[in-house]
Amino acid sequence: MKENKTETLYCSHCGAVISDNEDYETINGEIVCTECVEQHTTTCDRCGAIIWTSESYGDDYTTLCSHCYHNHYTRCSCCDALLHEDDAYHLDGYDYCSDCYHDEVDKNRSIHDYGYKPEPIFYGDSQRYFGVELEIDGAGKDSENADELLAIANREQEHIYIKGDGSLDDGMELVTHPMTMEYHMNDMCWEDIMHKAISLGYRSHQTSTCGLHIHVNRDSLGENHEEQDEVISRILYFVEHHWNELLKFSRRSEYSMNRWAARYGYEHSPKAILDKAKKGNNGRYAAINLMNYTTIEFRLFRGTLKYNTLVAALQLVNRICDMAVYSSDDGISKVSWSDFVSGVTEPELIQYLKERTLFVNDDVSASDDI
Repeated sequence: MKENKTETLYCSHCGAVISDNEDYETINGEIVCTECVEQHTTTCDRCGAIIWTSESYGDDYTTLCSHCYHNHYTRCSCCDALLHEDDAYHLDGYDYCSDCYHDEVDKNRSIHDYGYKPEPIFYGDSQRYFGVELEIDGAGKDSENADELLAIANREQEHIYIKGDGSLDDGMELVTHPMTMEYHMNDMCWEDIMHKAISLGYRSHQTSTCGLHIHVNRDSLGENHEEQDEVISRILYFVEHHWNELLKFSRRSEYSMNRWAARYGYEHSPKAILDKAKKGNNGRYAAINLMNYTTIEFRLFRGTLKYNTLVAALQLVNRICDMAVYSSDDGISKVSWSDFVSGVTEPELIQYLKERTLFVNDDVSASDDI
């Protein structure tokens, strides 16, 4: 603006004299020269007011004056994102963006959606970790039941979370964080969890829907991708080579195995089976699911609420991984089932192998799986 000045005007920001023919702006009642306006002010995107750049309440994409921010905007209490009040989600007195709100809701939910995947917590100190997914069915996808199971499993630390699963008729899936073998056996309260699930009316083996899936971290199988693939190829070869024994171990029917944990098909070398697996169309419904980036998943086993059966499955997976790591391709091709089980020393695995008549020894009495 131009005015006929009767007195000398000074820029309130830099102190420069504003000549008679020079434009200036008035900001909050203060005179500011054109150069300072260009270098140190900006415009509120909502009301158009000129404000000092240093006093903007917006973000990299939105400029706001104090009045517009405090009356029409807020920030996500989790990630600090700028939010218009119409876009904010409110929970327990806090404001959230959409993503953070749903994360918070998930954290407070007893039964999460199937796609829920929190940051893993590793328990124990070893190179190899096992994550267990145990499906239980028959007593409801019930939040109160889930709360009781979580109270037992997570009494001291967050060991498990629970998800819904569309393959179940009326149940849910218990998922552990990654744990070493020793932690699963000595620190994880599996027996208490299983007893509680049974008392609530759940079953696992005694259903047609439930599976027991065991994840193993890929980096325990080799130092790089190439080494890991070599070990994985030997795991696949062992599974295909001893399919009949593992089918018996799994407690699944052939129909159930083909539906939920199909084989890739036998080939004469580990590499050939791995190549077939990578080209196969089983998706994740394979006996050994290779679709996860950080783990391989053993999906062979029928669900169980019997402690010894669960531990035996973990021990079997561990032994198969060990054999694949420490054997050559030629060596693993020569391992018979008798050779494999003759080296077993774990009492739980020996007991289970005897129950399934997969171990050459005297018959043993066995309680029913649940």
